[in-house]
Amino acid sequence: MPNPGPTPARMYRFLILFCVCLLAGFILLFTPFTKPAVDGFSRAIVSLAAVLIRLCGGRAVALADLMQNPVSHFEIRMANGCNGVNVTILLWAAVIAFPASWLQKAKGLLAGTLAIHSVNLVRFISLFYLGQYSQRWFDFAHMYLWESLMMLDTLVVFWTWAYFVRKSGSSIAHAGAH
Repeated sequence: MPNPGPTPARMYRFLILFCVCLLAGFILLFTPFTKPAVDGFSRAIVSLAAVLIRLCGGRAVALADLMQNPVSHFEIRMANGCNGVNVTILLWAAVIAFPASWLQKAKGLLAGTLAIHSVNLVRFISLFYLGQYSQRWFDFAHMYLWESLMMLDTLVVFWTWAYFVRKSGSSIAHAGAH
């Protein structure tokens, strides 16, 4: 018998759990004890971006949360909100709230987090080069283009994961196994 789809109760459960997880994630993100971890993560992204640029023949130096071109002295800062943590929290809230087994959720969290941060690394490197070319194009790409693409990436990752979970039948078989 074909699956009739989610019931209203299941949809409300997802929505409530999603909002609770999202709120908890952002509260945790903005607590003082997570700041050192988030700052360290941002510095690691900058260092990795600088290494990748140098491996490809470019010029970049990582200075904490700044990446600088040593020739032109252009620099870009990895600020909170630009490190991909916000959209990762969004993804995690959606995956945790979705009716699936914990194994499926773990796979979704791992693969989704890797996908988001891979795209964010490309974003940061592209903004580094774009900023050296044109401040106007940098501002547009930073404020509009990449913000939209990061949200779209997060949604596509979640929708793809949810599609495969539902296709495998895990969301039905383990709906109560939370």
